[in-house]
Amino acid sequence: MADKFMQLVLTPAVQQAQDKYFGKHQAVASAPDVDPFTGSETYFIGTRDSFYMATVSETGWPYVQHRGGPPGFVKVLGPNLIGFADFKGNRQLISTGNLDMTDRVALFMMDYPQRTRLKLLGHARVLSARENPELADQLAPEGLRGKVERLFLIQVISYDWNCPQYITPRFTAAEVEKYAAPLKARIAELEAQLAGK
Repeated sequence: MADKFMQLVLTPAVQQAQDKYFGKHQAVASAPDVDPFTGSETYFIGTRDSFYMATVSETGWPYVQHRGGPPGFVKVLGPNLIGFADFKGNRQLISTGNLDMTDRVALFMMDYPQRTRLKLLGHARVLSARENPELADQLAPEGLRGKVERLFLIQVISYDWNCPQYITPRFTAAEVEKYAAPLKARIAELEAQLAGK
């Protein structure tokens, strides 16, 4: 667990709730300004095909949005910097508008088959893909450059890995196909043997 994450989320109100329900609270006395990624976070982030991002509106309401793309569409650009291309969508721009008011974001990145999740806290900037073509080329997944409208850069302050409890394993169609391929091959082999008798 990264110390900075807990220092940020263990607010006085959270500590009071812990005192009320558990008779004591957690505290982090000192933490670095940021928790840099290790190889584990870099690999995990770089292999995701989706994540959930929370922003807060100027009226104080949280908003959570799903973002997806091919595996690896989120790029690790530095020890605490990630970026991704924002594609043409429903034209609501709620996250983009929220980030004009406050740049704070929270991300949930999930690996359902492995029952693993990574939470990230950071500061986001939204850039025009038209005004930043080199960065757009760097962040756009192959074959999707023409659909990129905006670019998100997130300076990650900290992160935390969660326990697997209550994460239901879920698999993509591609993952199911991969796991089923040996079984299908074996069935075809057995059917061929039966047909030859």
